[in-house]
Amino acid sequence: MKLYLKLTILLILAYAYGCEKPDVTITIETPDWTEATHGIAVEPDYATAFPQDKVQRLDIVIGSTNWAAIQKDLAGMPGGGPGQTLDGTFDPIWVDCDFHFNGKQWYKVGIRVKGNSSLRTTYQQGIKKYSFKLDFDQWEGTYPAIQDQRFYGFKQLNLNNNFDDKSLMREKVAGDLFREFGVPSAKSSFYEVYIDIGNGSQYFGLYTLVEEVDNTVLKTQFADGTGNLYKPEGTAASFAAGSWDTTDFYKKTNTAAGDYTDIRALYDAINSSLRTSDPAAWRVLLESSMNMDQYLKWLASNTVMQDWDTYGRMTHNFYLYNDPTQAKLVWIPWDNNEALQDGKQGGAINLDLSGVTSQWPLIKYIASDEVYYAQYKQYAKDFASTVFSPEKITATYDYYYNIIKTSATSEVSGYTFLRNGISDFDAAISQLKTQVKQRYSLVNKLN
Repeated sequence: MKLYLKLTILLILAYAYGCEKPDVTITIETPDWTEATHGIAVEPDYATAFPQDKVQRLDIVIGSTNWAAIQKDLAGMPGGGPGQTLDGTFDPIWVDCDFHFNGKQWYKVGIRVKGNSSLRTTYQQGIKKYSFKLDFDQWEGTYPAIQDQRFYGFKQLNLNNNFDDKSLMREKVAGDLFREFGVPSAKSSFYEVYIDIGNGSQYFGLYTLVEEVDNTVLKTQFADGTGNLYKPEGTAASFAAGSWDTTDFYKKTNTAAGDYTDIRALYDAINSSLRTSDPAAWRVLLESSMNMDQYLKWLASNTVMQDWDTYGRMTHNFYLYNDPTQAKLVWIPWDNNEALQDGKQGGAINLDLSGVTSQWPLIKYIASDEVYYAQYKQYAKDFASTVFSPEKITATYDYYYNIIKTSATSEVSGYTFLRNGISDFDAAISQLKTQVKQRYSLVNKLN
């Protein structure tokens, strides 16, 4: 849709006072804007944004200049060269795009690439099916007409490319299983994504749309969403003794307050000498900082499903939320595309938690505590028998297979990880079905 733009340049004595550049605001027309679709004063519309019974379509227009800027940014990734690893300092640039869904347009939406090793590998392989983060009012300072723009009540969304997942469904299935077992997690849905980067609309492939934790997850899955939310990443995210560093706990809410006492209390409790001198007192101390019942549910479900790319192998891919209603930290899983497989990097965590070192105290110390370990094993059995039984999960895989098959196998070279098309897709689904049977059998042997 044609936008009628009027540029208003505000020269507020710019260079006379040493400013680097004048302030710029741009007025745009927003004819498709309604409160229900674009406004902030609405409840998140999960039925529209996250349907569970179909694949929907998104169309994105990124100007050729903006796309060139993204490519230049990617080429400069630190540690992003062949055979190298990203060093964690890469902060992708935001550009604006126009976003279309169901015949409506959202205006000047912020978009950037996302990911770490997955982004690097995708780029090095010459595949343009990047994962993206969307922010619907990212550019409201430049375009006041889009102030507080939302997508059916959602401020930020993630378009995950299902990297390293030829079934294209592990992200979605794992997140759904967590919630079914009582572990908060982001909701998701399947989308075909078409992007115009200046040469016409191109099918970028089947994506999983995932909601953002620091917005609607807190609002809808907690009674009070005003607490501190942290996204740990880095050495301190292991909680190992001597690792404390506030810079590894990125605050996503209440960012103006430099208060980390809640997360510090958890670190101190985990590493308290009471663990060996008085285990009962240690458990009381630990439970004063963290909802351990909920954490044990996560640990059990995550370990039964298998995920090597999270706590226990990697110091990332989880959130901690200090729920004001209980004044305790709650564990929230994130980025599940590497779940439901044996894994890499030495494999996923053993079901009996053997082999875990003190580098990962929130697993090692649980395995060493008879009360917590017994509770963990019971939750593992409960998870397998209630939400992860072979019959139930096989039916789930078949259900999504029929929904996404056409979209998945319609991906084209340069925009897909399915190098062998439907044979890769079918083989991946078969592997998922085999994996759940194997895990179910192992859980039943857990003493």
